[in-house]
Amino acid sequence: MIDRAGLAEFLRSRRGALQPEDVGLPRGPRRRTDGLRREEVASLCHMSTDYYSRLERERGPQPSSQMLGSIAQGLHLSLDERDHLFRLAGHNPPARGGVSEHISPGLLRILDRLNDTPAEIVTELGETLRQTPMGVALTGDTTQYTGPARSAGYRWFTDPAVRQLYAPEERPFLTRMYASGLREIVTLRGPDSRAADLADLILARSEEFRRVWDEHEIGIRPHDVKHFIHPEVGALELTCQRLVDPGQAHSLLVYTAIPGSESYEKLHLLSVIGTQALR
Repeated sequence: MIDRAGLAEFLRSRRGALQPEDVGLPRGPRRRTDGLRREEVASLCHMSTDYYSRLERERGPQPSSQMLGSIAQGLHLSLDERDHLFRLAGHNPPARGGVSEHISPGLLRILDRLNDTPAEIVTELGETLRQTPMGVALTGDTTQYTGPARSAGYRWFTDPAVRQLYAPEERPFLTRMYASGLREIVTLRGPDSRAADLADLILARSEEFRRVWDEHEIGIRPHDVKHFIHPEVGALELTCQRLVDPGQAHSLLVYTAIPGSESYEKLHLLSVIGTQALR
């Protein structure tokens, strides 16, 4: 059963504890009080201000699990806070660990400060949870996919267009890397896991995947330097730094270029193109 008073009080307290700079928003000279405004939280949670306001005022319908997940992410809640939010709203909390899509506040705070850099947060199955604007400019909006296509590995073996973004000489390695990585996750999570279901789906659709899967390769790690072929700026050589949240099996991937290099100049051009596209 929903605890409307407890839910409203909890939401108000979490909103008041967040500062604009915590979520990548400018403070602005006219802000008189600490904490975020309701309309700012609503935007972060991808919902209307009216809907969010009604929750804080102990009104409106019981929020769905999907809506609660958006609120938990928008308010940068910890896992314990997220679970508390779900219970206040009368729902069982989602699972933790490898299947969870709740991004830790620490990773979100870092991502919010990387607006001028290509970066993304991904699950262990290569599902993009968040991207910076520059990340979208580099690889396209990879949060838009649904179903098994959310996984980069699934798309690699089922959608030939995906490979056009990567230099031809890197594609054989990436084929082996995706198969190796998925095999490790299947072994870690077990035969009844989402990883195992994903492997079965790709095995049914890709002869190439069946061939490399039968090689049983393990331990093939991504290269630190990646070579992209961007449709607008051409070849890019970028270093990929990975920050791992082991509790959630999520990774923050940040792509940078050596200052003064041709790729560095192209990244600057890409930022201009990306800004114009958003406008």
